[in-house]
Amino acid sequence: MTCLSPRLASCTLLLLVIAAPMTAQAHDFPTSSRVEYVFECMKNHDSKYEYLYKCSCAIDTIAKQLPFDDYAELSTAKRHQGLGGERGAEFRDPTLVKEMVRKYRQVEQVAADACFIK
Repeated sequence: MTCLSPRLASCTLLLLVIAAPMTAQAHDFPTSSRVEYVFECMKNHDSKYEYLYKCSCAIDTIAKQLPFDDYAELSTAKRHQGLGGERGAEFRDPTLVKEMVRKYRQVEQVAADACFIK
């Protein structure tokens, strides 16, 4: 995987800091959470520059669907579901957590479709 160059990372951060107040219409997310989502999303797509816009669109679309607290809980459940061992069982086994992950995947899929993310 390719890392983002420091210049691209700075430009991305600046873009999100400027654009976040304009795009946060339904639910306001902290800028740092938006930036983290965009960086992770870009990383998952080979750090291609075109995904800066697509991933920014995706987090804006997610923010329109969920309050930030719900997003934080759902995304945490999804992120930790792959943990192994006993500690990971909290995120793998409970029905409630599985439902949270299912809901988050649906929200992400809506965002991916809206923003043309493969």
